[in-house]
Amino acid sequence: MIAITVNGVRRDLDIDPQTPLVWALRETLGLWGTKFGCGVAQCGACTVHVDGEPTRSCITTIEQVAGRAVTTIEGLSPDGSHPLQKAWIAEQAPQCGYCQSGQIMSAAALLADRKHPTRAEIVEHMNGNICRCGTYLRIIAAIERAAAEG
Repeated sequence: MIAITVNGVRRDLDIDPQTPLVWALRETLGLWGTKFGCGVAQCGACTVHVDGEPTRSCITTIEQVAGRAVTTIEGLSPDGSHPLQKAWIAEQAPQCGYCQSGQIMSAAALLADRKHPTRAEIVEHMNGNICRCGTYLRIIAAIERAAAEG
């Protein structure tokens, strides 16, 4: 049994300790918001927070998060009231939407660390979160809006 806290709820998981966190979240806990992208921590689609830090869940094992707090897109704001979620809608950031939970989780970590980042800081921080649809300018605008309104 491996105990972790997911979105504020303690969960005891009876799974292989080497199971990637992304699969524990999706397949074991039914939290489908975290996406599997590349499997090698290069695209960012699987980004969640572990103890408040953005973490690529595709290369993080369940054993590595034992006793720690994991926050997924579902736990960021269950009712969609987080400033980033509102800004994402206002700026029409998603196109296909596949990468967006990872994008939002990465942006949330940035705004938790720096309330009013510069555009250059946003670009630098978000580097590595890939959007196949190319909505980068809308993503940046959404982060800027959330920082201004949030």
